[in-house]
Amino acid sequence: MTFTPRTWVVGEVVSAALMNQEIRDQFNSMFSAWTAYTPTWTASTTNPVLNDGTLTGRYMKIGRTVIGETTLTAGSSTTFGSGAWSFSLPAAAAAAGFSGLGSARMVSTDTWHGQVSINSGASTFQVTFPTSSTNTRSANASQGTPATLASGNTIRAWFCYESAS
Repeated sequence: MTFTPRTWVVGEVVSAALMNQEIRDQFNSMFSAWTAYTPTWTASTTNPVLNDGTLTGRYMKIGRTVIGETTLTAGSSTTFGSGAWSFSLPAAAAAAGFSGLGSARMVSTDTWHGQVSINSGASTFQVTFPTSSTNTRSANASQGTPATLASGNTIRAWFCYESAS
């Protein structure tokens, strides 16, 4: 991952090791494989339980910019809780004047396209979809909004935001 470069001082001897650390290693980190993380799935009323489902995440952080994705696949014994769902971010979002966005896709009986929203200072994100095929206003995803998930159904989310550090 990239980090804040050092401040060089007058008269400092620049070595190959310093050049590698400050230039080569930072440049190479932008081309590295993404880092895996395990998101947490919660709900505003009763938390879901993954059981035999899967929830994976991965991200790339360059400076304070985080680009990532998560995939939830429901299992046969997954319970969906109640209330609006949230998923944890790999790093907390920046606080002041920040809002992040991304896109989401739910594959159930139908396919739904939505968006990811990240609030200032948040450690989680929500996905919103049209509430139904006849009501295209957005609502946070939950069991039944916009569709009832079952085994094998998925929610994929992509996001980009500024991290707090």
